[in-house]
Amino acid sequence: MRILTYNVNGVRSAMQKGLLQWLESDPADIVCLQEIKANKENVDYAAIEALGYHTYWFSAQKKGYSGVAVFTKILPDQVFYGTGHPQSDAEGRVIRLDFGDRTLINAYFPSGTSGEERQQYKYQWLDEFFAYLGELRQTRPKVIVCGDYNIAHKEIDIHDPKGNKNATGFLPEERAWMDRLFAGGFVDSFRHFHTDPHHYSWWTFRANARNNNKGWRIDYINVSEDLRDSLAGARILPDITHSDHCPVFLQLTD
Repeated sequence: MRILTYNVNGVRSAMQKGLLQWLESDPADIVCLQEIKANKENVDYAAIEALGYHTYWFSAQKKGYSGVAVFTKILPDQVFYGTGHPQSDAEGRVIRLDFGDRTLINAYFPSGTSGEERQQYKYQWLDEFFAYLGELRQTRPKVIVCGDYNIAHKEIDIHDPKGNKNATGFLPEERAWMDRLFAGGFVDSFRHFHTDPHHYSWWTFRANARNNNKGWRIDYINVSEDLRDSLAGARILPDITHSDHCPVFLQLTD
């Protein structure tokens, strides 16, 4: 099972920049996209499905905003849209697919960059999502949580930790939530294999940040402890440039 997570910052924009041609190279069995900013009917989904992917879309009610999608060559047993929390579901933030005894969640965590009100909603969403995961794991213990978390966990995950200590995405409360997630039985799959610095998945468009690798690692594929022994490899793919983010890859054995 080869999985990718990728915030495409608009799926139609990414397709104009070569996303479809990249998908033709068969980069993964399951591709989880965030911030698609489109409804299925407004995307050339037939071209994606022609590559052998089944496509599942959960768009925001607001046009051109948020939304997640999953393209998978492995047919899921069940698909669930949303978590039952009205605001999160209206913003198209979570889609769940079950494959045998494994559950894959594709999530687009809120950002707090637009102001204090959204930052407070981010904290609310984090609490709701943590409870959702806890309840789910009572019956589905093998869980994979892909997505743009909009949080850099540790100083190693951000190019300038001192300069960003008061920036949303690196606030103590957000980082503490990540601590709680991993203490509660999840594994950071990338750090399982790579403990060295300077690996990032998002770069601002300003100041030539990407070319200078001044980024943040805010995109993750985290797995529950029940899947630790299935971890077979993880990578970040900074050379894939359809977005201000890049894809993150995980391979699991059967």
